[in-house]
Parts: sequence; C-alpha cells; structure tokens
Amino acid sequence: MIFKDRFTAGKLLSKELSHYKNNKNAVILAIPRGGLQVGYSIAKELNLKLGIILTKKIGYPGNPEYAIGAVSLTSKIVEEQGISKDYIQNEIKNIRNALKERYKKYLGKSKPQSLKNKIVILTDDGIATGKTMLLTIKLIKEQKPKKIIIAIPVGPTDNAELLKREADEIICLYTPENFFAIGEFYENFEQVSDEEAISLVKEIQSFHKS
Repeated sequence: MIFKDRFTAGKLLSKELSHYKNNKNAVILAIPRGGLQVGYSIAKELNLKLGIILTKKIGYPGNPEYAIGAVSLTSKIVEEQGISKDYIQNEIKNIRNALKERYKKYLGKSKPQSLKNKIVILTDDGIATGKTMLLTIKLIKEQKPKKIIIAIPVGPTDNAELLKREADEIICLYTPENFFAIGEFYENFEQVSDEEAISLVKEIQSFHKS
C-alpha cells in the first residue's frame, strides 16, 4: 500500500473516524511537522478542531539519543531513576523554553487547549519505533482526556501493538511485514516547512472561528 501524499493518507483515515464528525468534544492533535498535513485532512473532512502537540525527549546524560523521559508545554514524565535531579530540572527548563518558542511561532499568543474530558485523536504521518508516540500518549494522559485514539497511516505491526496497550483505540491503515522507513510508503514525502505547517493550523482555526 502506497499513499500519494500525507493529505491523501489523512482523508483515508477520516473515513475510519467518520463517526466523530462534527463532535465538539473531539480534537485532532498532530505531531509537527509531517503529522500536520495528515491532521489537517482529518480535521477538514470531519469538521474538527486541529491542534498541535509539542514534545521533546529528555536525553540521558552524555547520551542524548537515549530517552529517559519527555516534556510538553504542560506536562513531563521521567522514566529513568538514579539521574541527578538538578540535571533533570535543568533539561526540563531548557526544553520547555524551546517548546514555548516553537509554539509561539505556530500559534502566537493563543493558549494550549485543555484536553480534560476530550476525545483526543492523535496523528502523525506514521510510526517507526513508536517511541515518540508512546511518550506523547503518556504526556496527554497527564491531562486526563476522556479517550485517546491513535490514527496513523502506516507503522510496523509490533510497534502498532505496543501503542494499543497505551491508547484506547488505534487505527493504522497499513502494517507491513517489511518496514524500513515511513517515507517508502509515500509517493510524495517531501519535508513540511514550518511556514506550511503554520498555514494549515491557521486555516482550520479561522474556519472554526467563522
């Protein structure tokens, strides 16, 4: 199964989520930047609000690629024990400052939407290891949503199964046996610029304000 592009993948996902159309208690949360094209299509097809979820992992001291936790604008999780509290607090502060700057770039002065008691549909253009998505789910849970649904076009079977344990529901359109990279399942997988991502969010927001 090959998707034409992320927008097409989002439209296909929206068909699987059609029972949430016009549901004022449901919100699409996209992981920038590729996930915003997918999320845009879902939001437009189902007339749902589109938001972004900004997260960044906390790297192990001396080995930044190894995640010991993650930070969002409002929540944090730390999984690794035995790490200096000063190191962790310093990392949280620095990461959150960087996330605030990025959020400001995307959404200006608008406040992050509360997810309490919301049906959260979390999307991206696919998963590889699923690590980012898992950490993101845990951060969302801190806000006590009513339900978390993962909606992705493609991902390896084993890692999609891992996500099932953390989310209430997962919709994955294609789980190939042989998986090397997300991009191999798209005809067009060009990098999404910040400018395009920002315009997609603003278009959906202006539609809901009108």
